[in-house]
Amino acid sequence: MKFSFLRNIKGLHAPLKLQMEFKAVKQAQHLPFLHSFHLSLDILKGNYDGIGFEDILNDPEQNEIMGESHLMAERKLGLL
Repeated sequence: MKFSFLRNIKGLHAPLKLQMEFKAVKQAQHLPFLHSFHLSLDILKGNYDGIGFEDILNDPEQNEIMGESHLMAERKLGLL
């Protein structure tokens, strides 16, 4: 619905550009041992200025304990 509204207001190029930006941001990856917070995607969606439940009480898998980076990268790539 937002894309059709945007197309009516700004023209055909605006929703196409926005969809291309979403696709490019979703494809960006970090090293396997770093957690991706997808800040760019939140900025594009407009969700960057609010504090939610997940910001205060995160998932246990997103803890800040750093492991052995080389071992984690090798496991992610299937070398171990």
